[in-house]
Amino acid sequence: MSVWFSVGTILGYGADFHVATAAGRLFTVGLYMLSLILVATYTANLASDLTISKSQSVISGIDDIRKGKIPFGRIGIVVGSAVEQYYLREISDENRNYYPLNSQKEIYSKLLSGVIDAAISDTGLLQYATNQLYCNLTIVGEDFDKSSYGIAMPQQWLYEQELDVNITSLQESGAIDDLTTKWFETSNCPDPSVISTSIGIEAMGGLFIIFAAISVLSLLLFLWTQRLSIKDYLLTSACRKKPSAQPDASLDQSFMKISTELPISTVAPSLPSSSARNHLYFQTEF
Repeated sequence: MSVWFSVGTILGYGADFHVATAAGRLFTVGLYMLSLILVATYTANLASDLTISKSQSVISGIDDIRKGKIPFGRIGIVVGSAVEQYYLREISDENRNYYPLNSQKEIYSKLLSGVIDAAISDTGLLQYATNQLYCNLTIVGEDFDKSSYGIAMPQQWLYEQELDVNITSLQESGAIDDLTTKWFETSNCPDPSVISTSIGIEAMGGLFIIFAAISVLSLLLFLWTQRLSIKDYLLTSACRKKPSAQPDASLDQSFMKISTELPISTVAPSLPSSSARNHLYFQTEF
């Protein structure tokens, strides 16, 4: 019955009987607190997991944008950039159906505010922004329309050849790759794969400690209210374990004597003759 009552209370169903003692009521309060917080925590975690699963990226790359998986009016493009030319040429067939942006910084503000769902921009700029500044944003899909960066310089510049030689030397030695990894690929944001929004047993430890304390108090209260009954039970058990006393020998002898003499005094209902009396007396004395 105790297990049935505990399970019914935790599940919120309730048992078909009610506690009548103070210790039972105190323990029931602890069970109600435990069940209330556990159910509320599980409900919150479930709602959070469902929300996160629904908020996953609806696109996986540039092909999904071409297929129109998200409205074109919610795709941000910086006006006057090389990305705009690519969009008009490869995706919209010269149709300016995108959401116009005035600067690179506006991409991040519009994404965070929910005005747009996606944006197209240079990989290097997006990598630095998502790894160093805006941890709530992410890059999806593979690179496309790859091109090289260039450094503008005046014609017939004195150090033009020396700059070309040094850049080539840095590329061959791997120094440029190291700089790319340091500034664009290294992230200061926490890894989203190891971030858990669920509440673990460590966070719920205080709840179980409180429940254990209430259970101990309930047990102590029960022992206090039943102290007289427990004392009587212990005394009764101790008395039962004591060895019984030896019977008195004099009582046994007297009982045997009375038992032996009793038939002689009640043998005959009527007085016999004198000869018979003598005969009976003779046999008794013998």
